[in-house]
Amino acid sequence: MNIFIVYWHPEPASFNAAMLRTAEKVLTAQGHEVRVSDLDAMAFDPVSGRHNFTTRSNPEYYCQRLEEAYAAEHQGFCSLLEDEIRKLEWCDLLIFQFPLWWCSMPAMMKGWLDRVLAYQRTYSEEQNYNLGHFCNKKAMLSLTTGEPAGSYTEDGAHGEINAVLKPLQQGVLAFLGFQVLEPFVAYQPGQLTEQVRINMLEQFSDRLRHLEQEQPILQPAGCDL
Repeated sequence: MNIFIVYWHPEPASFNAAMLRTAEKVLTAQGHEVRVSDLDAMAFDPVSGRHNFTTRSNPEYYCQRLEEAYAAEHQGFCSLLEDEIRKLEWCDLLIFQFPLWWCSMPAMMKGWLDRVLAYQRTYSEEQNYNLGHFCNKKAMLSLTTGEPAGSYTEDGAHGEINAVLKPLQQGVLAFLGFQVLEPFVAYQPGQLTEQVRINMLEQFSDRLRHLEQEQPILQPAGCDL
């Protein structure tokens, strides 16, 4: 498979960084081709604007949706966004690796979504969910939390983890047509012993080795892997 990992964490010694290194090592050893966008290392600008484009549909009034449609028709995305979009088009599996902040992605990764998921290039009124541009591709969220697993249950403080992640898993990934795999969640690694963290990385490694056999938890009707 071609696997694209979008990663963000500002600390190279973090558990997220360890998970990224583990994913690269395990997936490459399995014979997959892996490409990584390390957003912190790229100093990725999460703020959208006219700098997204080399073309202009309306110089007098900025509407991102209309500028995206115009850029999609006239090859008008800046080189950074064009590269990221092409990675999406290239991959068979998309993985987001990040720390869960305020029950969502950190700002830089959310900004990646805002800028890269361009109208008429990655989705449209006709191309979404079962007819999504990325139908027949898979996607998975891989993340850490600052609170224990009990906080992310039906009776926990934040509710069941897949409910917390629904805006990302359904509103973004499934909307684009991706078949969404069960997330891998490393709960509160900063509070665990070194041996428990090692065990957690081993569990992650085992999960990665069997991704091709996994069935999605969200599968837009009409997609057929």
